[in-house]
Amino acid sequence: MNSILLIIILIPAIEIYLLIKIGSQIGAISTILLIFTTAIVGIYYAKYEGLNTLKSGFLQLSKNETPAYEVISGAAIAFAALLLIIPGFLTDVLGFLLIFPISRKFIFSFFKKKINYKKKQNNDFIDGDYEDIEEDDDRKI
Repeated sequence: MNSILLIIILIPAIEIYLLIKIGSQIGAISTILLIFTTAIVGIYYAKYEGLNTLKSGFLQLSKNETPAYEVISGAAIAFAALLLIIPGFLTDVLGFLLIFPISRKFIFSFFKKKINYKKKQNNDFIDGDYEDIEEDDDRKI
C-alpha cells in the first residue's frame, strides 16, 4: 500500500480517536477551546519564528553566504503553521515540534543523516574524462 495513502487515512483516524478520548475526559467545550487556543498560540508563534528565520536569512545573505538552513527552516515553519490550523491534537503536537528551533534542528539532523547514508550507498559509478578524437588525427591512443 502506498505510504502517502496510508498517512492520509491514518492521521484523521488518530485525530478522531484523540478528540473522542480527550473530549470524554475534559468535556466537549473544553476540548473545542483547547483546539482553538493551540491554533491561535501556534499561529502567533509561527509568525514570530518565521520573522526570526527571515531576519537570519537576510543576515546570511549580507555575509554572502547561502541561507540554506533558513530556507528549509522557513518551509518547515510554514508547514507547522498549516498543521496547527488543522483541528486535532496529533497535528498540533507535530506542528509545535516543527516550530520550536531546538526540535526542528534535531529533526533536520535526523533527516540529514538518513540522506547522507543513502548517498554513501549509491557509489555505483566511475568518474572519468573523455576526449573526442577525429579519425584523420595523427595521434594514436
